[in-house]
Amino acid sequence: MSTVAMTYCAARTTSFRDRFEVYRARKKTTPLFLQGDSLEVLREFPEQSIDFAMTSPPYWGMREYSGGGIGLEPTYQEYVRALLAVFAEVQRVLKSTGSFWLNIGDAYDQKNLVGLPWRVALAMTDEQDWILRNDVIWHKVKGGPDNAKDKLRNVHEHIFHFVKQHKGYYYDDRAVRTQPKQARVVNGAVVSATGVSGVRYRRQIELSTALSADEKQAAFGALERLLGDCAMGRIGDFRMVIRKQQRATHSDSASVSGRARELNERGFYFLKYHPDGSKLGDVWDILPEDTQKRDGHFAPYPEDLCRLPILATCPPGGIALDPFAGTGTTCLVARNLGRQSVGIDLAGDYLDSATRRCEGFLF
Repeated sequence: MSTVAMTYCAARTTSFRDRFEVYRARKKTTPLFLQGDSLEVLREFPEQSIDFAMTSPPYWGMREYSGGGIGLEPTYQEYVRALLAVFAEVQRVLKSTGSFWLNIGDAYDQKNLVGLPWRVALAMTDEQDWILRNDVIWHKVKGGPDNAKDKLRNVHEHIFHFVKQHKGYYYDDRAVRTQPKQARVVNGAVVSATGVSGVRYRRQIELSTALSADEKQAAFGALERLLGDCAMGRIGDFRMVIRKQQRATHSDSASVSGRARELNERGFYFLKYHPDGSKLGDVWDILPEDTQKRDGHFAPYPEDLCRLPILATCPPGGIALDPFAGTGTTCLVARNLGRQSVGIDLAGDYLDSATRRCEGFLF
């Protein structure tokens, strides 16, 4: 056994708080796993000590998980209350700049779809003052077997992004933008990433009866400057909206839309595309985990599901938390992305698997 491993094993007799403090002081990205009830373990953690949390709690009433715990409640109402108790502690230990991502599956009760994800999310916002920033639809691409002949097949789950404050939470949108295509020069003319060369817009400006001579001159000049920005890589792409040629983006009413007002006053405006690529959307096509490689753990929670939230909302050098760690997927991805992480679970056999998988420490 290594010196580091022996040091951590010797710490098993100390409190959960002390083990956490020793771990975060070391600044190592090897995950820390703590065996115990999430609610009780988190109660020992110091306030504002975690940068990021993400978890996929046990499904309600669908599986018997090793070690028992949440998910075995006789009613969905009790299941929701049990989760909220844990999430209150997550909120307490999460920094004001932190984010909490919750992946939660739905369930049926006597053939009635319960709507568990939204019941939990609304209770969190109404009772615990969480701020819900996004509802991401995880499209699993392929779903599990479904033999029911009186309903559609379920192929999605929800992922909710919560924060503690309206502004000032950590968010790196550039880290999760799609790779942009580049503008190019064809026969001496600049062509944007999606083929915009300006020829059509120049023709529309020239033939317009809705623009004055001064407005046309201004439009021609602005278009050439924007094509130059494309060539220099300052923007990735653009669209031009010209009075009486294209519709305003959101509304034709100047009192409602600033774009419509600009169109009325100036005669044109541009929609500029970000040079770092397009913004990530709220529908993610991600295959479920291949559970045959997971030592008897049957949750579909895959590594790719964690990667985007961690990149966007866990700062480099930050600490990630998964209060229902299972076999350690959140912690594994956090480690691979250079973050510290703590995983908590009641089931020792799951955490044994997580420790081997992540080369982590189990207490």
